Amino acid sequence: MHNRLSKITIQLIGYLLLANTLFAYTRQDTLRGSNGRGRDWWDVQDYSLDITIDKETKTIEGSVGIIFKVISNPSDSLQIDLQEPMVIDSINWDHRITDDKWTHKKLSFSREGNVYWVKGPFKTWQIGSEEVLVIHYKGVPKIARSPPWDGGLIWGKDSLNRPWISVACQGLGASSWWPCKDYQGDEPDKGMTAWCKFDIGLKLIGNGRNARRGDIISDDKAVGKKYDVGFYKVLNPINTYNATFYIGDYVSWTDTMMGEKGVLDLSFYCLRHNEVKARKHFAMTKDMLHCFEYWMGPYPFYEDGYKLVEAPFLGMEHQSAVAYGNQYKMGYLGKDRSGTGVGDLFDFIIVHESGHEWYGNNITAADMVDNWLHEGFTTYTEGLYAEWITNREKGFEYIRGEWANIRNDKPIIGDYGVCDHGSGDRYDKGSAVVHMIRMMIGDDKKFRQLLRDMNKEHYHKIVTSAEIEQYIMTKTGLSLKPFFNQYLRTKDIPELDYYIKKGKLYYRLTNVVDGFTLPLEITDGEVTGKIAPTAGWQSVNWKNGGYNVSISKDFLVRLKQ
Repeated sequence: MHNRLSKITIQLIGYLLLANTLFAYTRQDTLRGSNGRGRDWWDVQDYSLDITIDKETKTIEGSVGIIFKVISNPSDSLQIDLQEPMVIDSINWDHRITDDKWTHKKLSFSREGNVYWVKGPFKTWQIGSEEVLVIHYKGVPKIARSPPWDGGLIWGKDSLNRPWISVACQGLGASSWWPCKDYQGDEPDKGMTAWCKFDIGLKLIGNGRNARRGDIISDDKAVGKKYDVGFYKVLNPINTYNATFYIGDYVSWTDTMMGEKGVLDLSFYCLRHNEVKARKHFAMTKDMLHCFEYWMGPYPFYEDGYKLVEAPFLGMEHQSAVAYGNQYKMGYLGKDRSGTGVGDLFDFIIVHESGHEWYGNNITAADMVDNWLHEGFTTYTEGLYAEWITNREKGFEYIRGEWANIRNDKPIIGDYGVCDHGSGDRYDKGSAVVHMIRMMIGDDKKFRQLLRDMNKEHYHKIVTSAEIEQYIMTKTGLSLKPFFNQYLRTKDIPELDYYIKKGKLYYRLTNVVDGFTLPLEITDGEVTGKIAPTAGWQSVNWKNGGYNVSISKDFLVRLKQ
């Protein structure tokens, strides 16, 4: 009887765990995270924002124009994302009849949480046609509680009590402040523009280049208030979460860099009272960009320039307008994440967020669950820069030092189509994956060429982890499928089990997926052996070897005690 009850209890626990897994995601998660039938038949070509940002009421209102191409047979509805409590007032379909003649039709829509379902004559549209929606909206966007992690609008003040306003919304989504197709797998192919009205006396910075000619003052008679107007234009594809703005008492200066594609325009923005220290602190940027171009190829957005902007939060990889909030300290807010001392030699935020211009902004994961491609490779760029300013071993020391932050709480890659971020290990464990690939290639010139080719052949592309994994295997000739499955799709760290008997060292790997192996060195300090352990027992001659052994420190493997 006792055994039977125990079995029933175990079964019930299993069912509860299964139910927890099956029902962990909501319909809203699926609508946001998947390319469903309200999304999959149209491809965004261009966004055009025309908005007013009011710091007194903490509101945003205006319109968004979306130009998109019909790429497959349309559904009877179209999904537009805008998060509560923001609201859409109207949606118009603007259809070109001739070069100078348009029709304008108001479309009906209904709301389901953070999604608006738009109804229209979509099934009459031809594949390949370009269509235009103009959406008018307004509301009080979510306020960020702890940006950039808990995202939203930042209605802040600088240390002189001047308004300092921005937005950071990578996880939360751009639909927290403007209506869009809030899906990481679709970027506007032809870029975007943003007209922003804001308070006179402040300065606005956005992505891309300032396209405003002279000062423009808008007299909004409806509210009895005058606004300044900023106009920024992005020429390259940009993910919606990277679209941003900064409003504050800014000063700026410019520079240029002779890069691999010619002259790259550099712009720097800081709060007025921080100019002296900012000019000194930001001076590392040019050398860092040279380093990144050497390792990964040309900066991917020459047409839009590079900007570094002081922000009222720690940092963010806003494309061509990188957010900086590291308080002008070295390391990560004055601390070295690697614990080696190497991280004290550079500003973590400038390096990490700029590294995202290659991984995250140039090469973009279609589903956020594959964002180890953003964070793992970008975390590795920190080590590349550490190596650039010191030497190879110091760079490796920094990279390995960050592995102490790995939690192994769950797999890096989680569930697709449901807005799952996977594990936070996508940063440091993801970086370990890149480092181990470098070690297995065994040739830094070939590794460097792999990074450069990857950014060239996936220039401005949306990818999956599986595609990049296959690309690396094809380019290197390495059989890495079990390797990727082990480190990306399980939370387990391989363990090397061993014993010594009659002049031989016997070894095997435990905690591994089928087919997993790694090229390791094992040594007692004097005797060294090269091994390729698997889950089965193998041996190597150890006639003069001791019992106190260690293994290759550049591989994320534990030695079983």
